[in-house]
Amino acid sequence: MPTSPHNLFDTAWIPVRWADAAPLPHPERVGFRDLLVRCGDISALVIADAPAHSALLRILYALTARMTMLDEAKEGPDEWADRRLDILEAGRLPPEGIDAYIARFHHRFFLFDPEGGRPWMQDSRLVEQCDADKTAGVNKLIVTRPAGNTHAWFRHGSDAHPDLPSTADAVLNLLVWHYYGPSGRCSAREVNGTKTASTTAGPLRTALSYHPEGNTLFETLLAGLVPPDQEVQRESDQCPWEWDELPDPDGPLPVPSGPCSRLTACSQHALLLVADPGNPEMVRDAYITWAYRTGRIPRNDDYLIWQISQQGNPYPRPADSRRALWRDLDALLLHNPPGTAQPKRPHVFEYASDVSGDLRVRALGFEQEGQAKDTQFVDAGTPPVLGLAERRAPKAAPMVGRLRQLGELYGRRLERAVRRAWAEYMNDPKTNGDTWVAEAASRYWPAAETEFWDRFRRLDPTGRQPDAGLDQAAARTAFLRLAADVYDMVTDSITRTQRGAKAVSNARIELYGGVRKKPASPQRT
Repeated sequence: MPTSPHNLFDTAWIPVRWADAAPLPHPERVGFRDLLVRCGDISALVIADAPAHSALLRILYALTARMTMLDEAKEGPDEWADRRLDILEAGRLPPEGIDAYIARFHHRFFLFDPEGGRPWMQDSRLVEQCDADKTAGVNKLIVTRPAGNTHAWFRHGSDAHPDLPSTADAVLNLLVWHYYGPSGRCSAREVNGTKTASTTAGPLRTALSYHPEGNTLFETLLAGLVPPDQEVQRESDQCPWEWDELPDPDGPLPVPSGPCSRLTACSQHALLLVADPGNPEMVRDAYITWAYRTGRIPRNDDYLIWQISQQGNPYPRPADSRRALWRDLDALLLHNPPGTAQPKRPHVFEYASDVSGDLRVRALGFEQEGQAKDTQFVDAGTPPVLGLAERRAPKAAPMVGRLRQLGELYGRRLERAVRRAWAEYMNDPKTNGDTWVAEAASRYWPAAETEFWDRFRRLDPTGRQPDAGLDQAAARTAFLRLAADVYDMVTDSITRTQRGAKAVSNARIELYGGVRKKPASPQRT
């Protein structure tokens, strides 16, 4: 039995926000046990780093499914949905399910295992398979820190003398590496006499994931579950801490067989944390390397918008810190949202609205390049929206898509207008006008978002009003007015010259769709 005191069921490491009516005590952090027992008293997780929040939610979905027996649906999705509603009416996760699961797997949730056993979500074999003098280090582990020759933006640090992270921070960043870790060069790992130092990107790298969010964490966890296929069996659909043995890094990739393995067992990275001997609350070092020598575990995630590339390949909608969440809303509410990319909404939203029509949406991700570059976290939320999901409001949901299309239409026209005005003013059709485009976007999109949500809140979910109460002409006029106002502000500096005023006047027509081409006259014979 490990001697480490850091068992993640018992150690307080997850930051939470308590509901106003929650009985005392209200600790700032809780372990897995208290979080699951008291999830009805917790309003939300309060994790600052969006990819860590996204990763931890997937772990919690898997634990919730196991402890509620919603990890199987042998009688089909309807019977599964009825069992979930029974748990929802009970107002808490079943205590007997929580106790039974913890009793069975408590020994697999130790953060450190000095006896060389099975530390949680880690591979203790790395001590022997990696060079102890060439570890990744804690600056590499903590994704917000500069490591190696990387520029320091927000803090200075030294790989030789790093500030040691707390165990709580180390666990959250451990999860970020499992889900969002980069591809390319890593620490060398020797297996079966062959040393290699190359890894594949994590399963969520570059992607934006979407999660239904309730008034309590209890609602959030239940809404985040998806019914398994009828043939799924919990004995084969295992989480990494449930494996009898760690997989062979040289062997075939473990293909997920159900929701729990898809949620937790798709990592391409192997990690091992090293405790600080002088302070058990700190992590001194970290091994980070590849988990499987070849191949990639198939990505099939229920919380991503999947779309089709021009080459016909499916890929998840990427995280973009410049793109507001309302622009994805119809892709979350509609079965077949419009768009040339043929977006397919996250599978979880097929079932989430059964928990509550007042669910919000939380988008979490990491704007990244596929290999190494990390740009910015993405964390955005909506007001309650799932009451307008197509399944619940079939006449209102398409109007959400129409409203979004109008907002984006005038955003695109505004971009074309300012580019044309700049090109005509500069008398250079090759100039791009990016500076004006960026300024126009920074002014238009926040205003368009406010306009969108204002009209969204007036939509009628009952279907009694035509077009769900959306006045499409008025909405069109409102977005056009916003675009025109921004156009005037951005181009104002050049209107004091004749050439500038003429360029601005000529380009304004792009806000109205540009010059319409006349149909070709039929040729006379």
